[in-house]
Amino acid sequence: MARSLSLPYTTVWHWCVDRPEPAIFGSAVRCFRCRPDQEGPPDQAAYAYLLGLYLGDGHLVTTDRTPVLRVYCADAWPHLIDQCDAAMRAVLANKVQRIQKRGCVAVQSTAIHWPCLFPQHGPGKKHERPILLADWQRTIVEAQPGHFLRGLFHSDGCRFANRVVVRGKEYVYPRYMFSNRSTDIMALCQWALDLLGVAWRMNLPWSLSVARREAVAALDRHVGPKS
Repeated sequence: MARSLSLPYTTVWHWCVDRPEPAIFGSAVRCFRCRPDQEGPPDQAAYAYLLGLYLGDGHLVTTDRTPVLRVYCADAWPHLIDQCDAAMRAVLANKVQRIQKRGCVAVQSTAIHWPCLFPQHGPGKKHERPILLADWQRTIVEAQPGHFLRGLFHSDGCRFANRVVVRGKEYVYPRYMFSNRSTDIMALCQWALDLLGVAWRMNLPWSLSVARREAVAALDRHVGPKS
C-alpha cells in the first residue's frame, strides 16, 4: 500500500496500528447506554430522580423528528421546576426548555437518545399499558431508592398535615400520600419504600399512605415536601 500511494512505510503503518476510535456525535456522547466505556449514568441519583418524575408526570414523544422528553411541573412548586431542569442536564440534556402552560410549566429536552434511557415510553396512557423497569434500571433504583421515591412523590405525591378528631379532640400529624392509576407504577413505589424499610398502606386501590412517625421521618430525609 505504501508503494502504491508513494508514501513512507512508517506513515501507512501508523494508519493501520493507530486507528482512532469511532466518532460519537450529538447526545450519544452523553448516553451511557450507547457508550461502550460507561456501565451506568455518571449521576445515578439524578437519573433515579428523573425516572421517578417521568413515571409520574412525564412523557416521551418519539413521533417527532427528534424525541422530546417532557415533564409537567405545577407553577406552585418553582424549586421542583429547577430540580427537574437540573436532573435532565445531569443525565443527558445539553439544553432544557421551559414552556409555560396553564397552571404548569413543561420542562422539556430534545435529544435522539432519550428513548435509550426511558424504554418505558410507548403509545397510550401509562396506566393502560405495562410499565416494567429494565434490569439495569432496577439496579440503579436499588442503589438510589430515596431519589427514585423523591421523583415519584414530587410528581404524583404530597406531604400534608392530616387532621383527625378522636373523642372531640383534634390531632394533627404529617402524612405522605402517593396516587397513581398504574398498578405497575404503584408496585414500583411500594418496592422502593420496602427497600428503605418505610411502612406504607393502601388507603385506596390507586392511593398509598405513609403515616407512621418513623416512616414519615424517613421520607422527610429522602423526599421532603415540594417547594
